[in-house]
Amino acid sequence: MSHFVKSWGAEPVGDGRWRFRLWAPGAETMGLVLEGDRHGMDKSGDGWFEAELTAEAGASYAFAPPEGSGQVPDPAARAQAGDVHGPSRLIDPRAYSWQSDWRGRAWEETVLYELHTGTFSRSGDFDGVRRHLDHLAGIGVTAVELCPVAQFSGDRGWGYDGVLLYAPHVAYGGPDGLKRLVDAAHEQDLMVFLDVVYNHFGPDGSYLHAYAPEFFHEEIHTPWGAGIAFEKRPVRDFFIDNALYWLDEYRFDGLRLDAVDQIDDPSDEPILMELARVVREHGFERPVHLTTEDDRNVTFLHARDERGRATLYHGEWNDDFHHVAHVLATHETEGYYFDYAKDAREDMMIALRDGYVQQGRPSPFRDWQPRGESSAHLPPTAFVNFLQNHDQTGNRAFGERLTTLAEPEAVRVLTAVLLLSPMIPLLFMGEEWGETRPFQFFTDFHGELAQAVREGRRREFSSWPQFADEELRETIPDPNDEQTFLASKLDWSAHEGAAGRRRMALVRELLAVRAKEIVPRLAGMTAMNASVAVHGMRGVEASWTLGDGSRLAMLANLGGKPFRAEIGGREIFANGDHGEDPWAIQVTLEDGAA
Repeated sequence: MSHFVKSWGAEPVGDGRWRFRLWAPGAETMGLVLEGDRHGMDKSGDGWFEAELTAEAGASYAFAPPEGSGQVPDPAARAQAGDVHGPSRLIDPRAYSWQSDWRGRAWEETVLYELHTGTFSRSGDFDGVRRHLDHLAGIGVTAVELCPVAQFSGDRGWGYDGVLLYAPHVAYGGPDGLKRLVDAAHEQDLMVFLDVVYNHFGPDGSYLHAYAPEFFHEEIHTPWGAGIAFEKRPVRDFFIDNALYWLDEYRFDGLRLDAVDQIDDPSDEPILMELARVVREHGFERPVHLTTEDDRNVTFLHARDERGRATLYHGEWNDDFHHVAHVLATHETEGYYFDYAKDAREDMMIALRDGYVQQGRPSPFRDWQPRGESSAHLPPTAFVNFLQNHDQTGNRAFGERLTTLAEPEAVRVLTAVLLLSPMIPLLFMGEEWGETRPFQFFTDFHGELAQAVREGRRREFSSWPQFADEELRETIPDPNDEQTFLASKLDWSAHEGAAGRRRMALVRELLAVRAKEIVPRLAGMTAMNASVAVHGMRGVEASWTLGDGSRLAMLANLGGKPFRAEIGGREIFANGDHGEDPWAIQVTLEDGAA
């Protein structure tokens, strides 16, 4: 069985032999240590070093740069023997026997469920996720999205500081554990997406600076260090190969590219454009979906053709929808929420009509700089909406979930808005039963780095009025304390309680309505095709002309005085009474000619 051959690292070439390849343009020599024996490598031009040796799968190996740098792991290793500082391990990509004959699902069918492998289950590994797949399929989720699993320093962490971007973390179960999870998900008709980080490497365990400083631009600064030299072909191939590797070798159905606004690439064809183009030209025998997180609120990455099909990326994580929903539910207006405090009802109307809320208007949070651009020309499925995710929960000082910050009625109605709008919805793990345990920021660093992370975490909140007091900031959980991690694990017993069962029943009902009434009508939408109106103090009416000509309408009271209003069409869901309740919603559908 063939496999994708990556440019970097170790690849089987037949007859028990392996090709080893590393880019280190500044080095004159490079060594390879295989099972404890040192070998030389040939310099093959353009900074590449190569060697071909006989070895068995499972063997340990490391590169040995000159000048007493010691041994370093393969930056493109498929697996590590242990932690990020030790040797890598040879993995034969052809060895796993796939069981599922998977053909994928259309993007319009996507209902994302974001989870963190270490905190989702009691065992905190890929097998723990696998054991709960029937639960996810049973509530109507169609796609599992994993927070990054590439190996990072230590055993606990969000994953966004990964340093070995090809190696599923040993603590989670390594390559075989991840393949078993993807295989089992496909057998349950679930897609699997992976979060990948291409804008930086973590602060502990990346050795690229030591032997390939040309990989970076020291003069370009990101929040996490030097920028990456994406204009150089070997660097560019490292990341494009990584995307193809996950999609091909692990059969993922899609990727989410984290914080792409922090990718600075002046190339004629920027890395984000080439990556998407190469993925689309690869010839996968199933639908493959690419999504982004991008603070700029841009639209060029998510353009559609005349039939409404994505030409580069399918969807953008839409923070605007989250922020305005959060303000409506909690009345919080600090930090970036201040941008939505003036008229949250108006902003929700804009989100439902256009996708983005900020479409070029000045952002007070960003020193009044304009943010975003017009987005109504994109279809609803270009936006991934959510009420919670790892960032918006975990970046709070104490990691509180919306369930503990807002009234149940508000959460119930906003959940209906999320799941019955034509945008792509995302649930964060435990949200389906109203999990109340926090999801906090946690790491597993040691020494000076641990102290710097702890102090930096608390310093982040020094500008927030409630944390102006230094003693109060000291109560913010220490990311390196194991209890911070353990407190973030899901409480699976909660979905068996009365409140958990009620919330689960609501989510299951909403997703059943979405699957039956809305999803079949989304294909072919080339723009938002939306109109909105206001009712009372906080009433919002929105309607969309769907791909088959049907009209989906939504009337919601978002915490205001009751009002009387009607929308036409066949009712497909209702909760509360607009004439009596401050939080209520009605959704209707009027069939139309295709």
